[in-house]
Amino acid sequence: MKKHTETLFLLIALIFISFSAIAQNELKMDIDFDGVTDTIFIDTEKSTIVCLLSSKNFKRVESNPIEILNPQSRITDARNGFYFENEWMTAGYSNQFRYDKKLKRIRLIGMSRYEFGNAANDGSGESSVNLLTGDYLGNWNYYDNWKEELIKIPEIKTKMHFNKIYLENFEEEVYFDFATKCSKLYYRYREIVRNKRK
Repeated sequence: MKKHTETLFLLIALIFISFSAIAQNELKMDIDFDGVTDTIFIDTEKSTIVCLLSSKNFKRVESNPIEILNPQSRITDARNGFYFENEWMTAGYSNQFRYDKKLKRIRLIGMSRYEFGNAANDGSGESSVNLLTGDYLGNWNYYDNWKEELIKIPEIKTKMHFNKIYLENFEEEVYFDFATKCSKLYYRYREIVRNKRK
C-alpha cells in the first residue's frame, strides 16, 4: 500500500511539474514593432494563448479556450512573431502568428502539422499552409498491405484558402478544419498513386 501511495505522489508531482513548466513558458519580444518588449504566454487555467502588447497598454489579448492543451504545448520565437505548438505522442501541429501593423491585430499566418500514422506508418507525413498566399504543401505516406511496403505520395502542391483568423477568434476548430482538408487531399492523392501502381 505504501509503495502505491509513493508512486501516486510521484505521478502527481510529475504532472504538477509538467504544468508548471507550461505556466513558466513565456516569450518576451517586441512583436508589435514599437521598440517595447511584449509578453506572450499560455494561460493554463483558461487554456488560452495570451499576448500583453505595449501598444495596447499591456491589456490582455487572448485566444478562445483550447480544449486539448498538452503538457508539451509551448510558445516559441518566430521571425517577426511567434509559434503556438501543440503535440501528442504521434501527432502535433504548429500555428504561426504575426502582428498586422495596419489592423493592429495579431493574425494567424501559417499552420503546419505532422502525423506518425499507425505501427506501419500508414498515413504518416507532414503538411503546411501559408495563410497569406494559400499555398499548401503535403508530404504523406501510405502503407501498401499487398506489397508490405511504405509508399511515398508525390509532394502535394495546391491552394488551400481560409478566412482571415486573428488571435481573438483562434480555437481548436481552426486546426481541426485544416486537418480535415489535409485528410481529404491525402485520400484523393493516395487513390491516384494506388491506381497508377495497379
